[in-house]
Amino acid sequence: MIVNTPDRIFAALASPPRRHILAFLAQTALSTADLAERFGISAPAVSRHLSVLQRAGLVSAERQGRRVLYRLQRDALLDSLARFASEVDGPLRRAPQVVRAPREAI
Repeated sequence: MIVNTPDRIFAALASPPRRHILAFLAQTALSTADLAERFGISAPAVSRHLSVLQRAGLVSAERQGRRVLYRLQRDALLDSLARFASEVDGPLRRAPQVVRAPREAI
């Protein structure tokens, strides 16, 4: 079972290669070999990144014959970012406004 927690999602997003993978997957479904070719890194390295993204619920895998195609789970990503934005925005909106006296010219 995949637990889509904010900590797991933001840990997955903390890696630049994983963010680049998500950007590619936002355009189309790709296999590990396709991604490795685009990045110029080994398929096992890409596979490890995809595993982290999959555990975070940000990508899904679909077997098509001998290939496994990975797809961005756009709703999971957008929902997580929206929840984070509302958590941050709420306290910012409730914070008391500090009114400063105008400064006198020197």
